[in-house]
Amino acid sequence: MIELQSVSKSFGQLRAVSEISFATRDGEIFGLLGPNGAGKSTTIKMIMNILAPDSGSILFNGSPLREADKDRIGYLPEERGLYRKVKINEMLHYLASLKNADRSSVEKRLDEWLARFNLVEWKTRTPETLSKGMAQKVQFIASILHDPEFIFLDEPFSGLDPVSTDVLREAVLELGSMGKTILFSTHNMEVAEKICSRLLVIDHGREVISGSLADIKSRYGHNSVAVEFDGTIDFESLSGMVRNVSRFPRWVEMELAEGASSQALLKSLLGQVSVRRFEVVSPSLHQIFVELVGEGGKSGSEKAGE
Repeated sequence: MIELQSVSKSFGQLRAVSEISFATRDGEIFGLLGPNGAGKSTTIKMIMNILAPDSGSILFNGSPLREADKDRIGYLPEERGLYRKVKINEMLHYLASLKNADRSSVEKRLDEWLARFNLVEWKTRTPETLSKGMAQKVQFIASILHDPEFIFLDEPFSGLDPVSTDVLREAVLELGSMGKTILFSTHNMEVAEKICSRLLVIDHGREVISGSLADIKSRYGHNSVAVEFDGTIDFESLSGMVRNVSRFPRWVEMELAEGASSQALLKSLLGQVSVRRFEVVSPSLHQIFVELVGEGGKSGSEKAGE
């Protein structure tokens, strides 16, 4: 278990992290969420003992992190970096050896992961021949090749195309099902909603909300509808019925205004566009996130129940 107790960190006059507290549970996927510059990477670097907190404590299974504990941790930093002139298999073996991993076990896992990510033919090539997405997959393999118990992933999906995002997401879910404790940071709410069992949202270094996804949706969610359609919606004409419209290609998610009827909204839409799907849904994490930390969002002092 990783536990943070009132952890703070400043860089000069900048308060990067302020009184952050949370604890992961064994075998869960825990999301550390927030916009760019929220303090996510700084928090993970303090857990890894790359940065020292100014105050508060960080515990690894009840004790301060020791150097030997790092062999049980896999870490994918936000600042990516590979040895560009070294063959991929040699580099990955070397990085795993730094974690005191058994070479024969590493070789077997390496072949399995390269096959999973369609990278077998690049095994003996150098990273300079890889695309950005392929290089990111290689660095993910480097973070888990020594079979760690704890995995810290800092913006692992950044820059990946949709297909690669799905492949990596399934890999993270599989590792979670194997009992790995995974802490990952992201500003991608859609990915987080599909992966996390619990989460903490921070903004400007402070906690905004934490708890299980179900708790957060129950507390902050409002009645919403998802609409797939053909045509053009006049959203101004719906101003009395909806609020906080989230627009996507060919569909929208709309939060119903207080006292508004979903049936009245449907009737109005049918007069404007061809509706292919109209569904009352629980609010997306993206929608809640925008409401809490977007311009004019609520105070960061509220917290959902654990």
